[in-house]
Amino acid sequence: MKKWWNWILAFALLCLLFVAIPLSYSGGRSKEELRPMFEEYVKKYNKSYFTNSAEYETRFEHFVASVQEIDELNSRARGPEQYRAKYGLTHLSDMSKIEFQELHLADEQPHRRKDSHRSKKPLLTMSNLDDKDKYETEKDKSAPISLHDNIYIIIRKERAAASLPLQIDWRSKGVIGAVKDQGLCGACWAFSTIGAMEAMAAISTGKFQPLSVQEVIDCAGLGNSGCAGGDICLLLDWLTMTKSVVETDKEYPLKLTNGACVMNKNATGVRVKSFTCDDFTSAEDKILALIATHGPVAVAVNALSWQNYLGGVIQYNCSGSPKDLNHAVELVGYDLTADVPYYIAKNSWGPSFGLDGYIHLAIGANICGLANEVASVDVTV
Repeated sequence: MKKWWNWILAFALLCLLFVAIPLSYSGGRSKEELRPMFEEYVKKYNKSYFTNSAEYETRFEHFVASVQEIDELNSRARGPEQYRAKYGLTHLSDMSKIEFQELHLADEQPHRRKDSHRSKKPLLTMSNLDDKDKYETEKDKSAPISLHDNIYIIIRKERAAASLPLQIDWRSKGVIGAVKDQGLCGACWAFSTIGAMEAMAAISTGKFQPLSVQEVIDCAGLGNSGCAGGDICLLLDWLTMTKSVVETDKEYPLKLTNGACVMNKNATGVRVKSFTCDDFTSAEDKILALIATHGPVAVAVNALSWQNYLGGVIQYNCSGSPKDLNHAVELVGYDLTADVPYYIAKNSWGPSFGLDGYIHLAIGANICGLANEVASVDVTV
């Protein structure tokens, strides 16, 4: 009998232990231990809910979940320290994952695109060149092997062909505009595509001029829905079909809300001459060729794991499945000489996000699905 009482007593003490000790979060920190960090976070980012106790507590819960995710993602990092993706607190860290998705993702909607919206001109290839909800963590853990195998093959091809530079950064050539902040307007599809058009116009004329994102938010049809979402290829298709002129940002300024279309039919500006829209999931060398020999491209991506991104090269924890695409960015360069070769992606979440508004994405394994939908454009100025 005494033996049974000892077991019961031990079980009771164990239960009391779980009641008495606060729930432990990643990094060995309890929820309450994170509260001072949250208070500093609220002050740093000047959050408006400082005096709203109910929202304050709700945001604190989201903050704690973000700290968990940050610790988990950082713990999975591999490879050279200077190239590892780094995650930490951002202005988005007090959002729930659902809120983050609703407000900042799901604005690129490639599932709306029809097969007829594919390439509109022959694409450069290496042969004709003189041309929703969870990370796929187990799959991603094997990514470095295929990633490095793929990228070394690409590098060897480029060195053998001696046709492409090992580094390209269009920002250094003065053809890339300032990083914008789309705020609560789900128009990444417009920012990334107009960014590519701006770059191509600047490459052609030697002078950079910001173009109107608001014009296409207000006016683009063919399934595009302004701040409610759209698609980079549908936008280019619409601009081609309608022969619409994209005015300057000064003539049609950014408001980040849906508005009535006030396109000036007699306006001068930039038109789409031709474009390509392709799936390069097994041919990222063609993405490099486009960037190097043609110019920046717009791509659809899965940005679910970007909420707390600070810097480094994203190599893992980012599904490449086409069904997970939910955002769009502009690829403005690449670096094949780095220990972890990467693309330079211009985002539209403001200059305080990531690397002054940019993100580095590993080359060679369709990281974050960047090779599923790649759009290049030629323009008439």
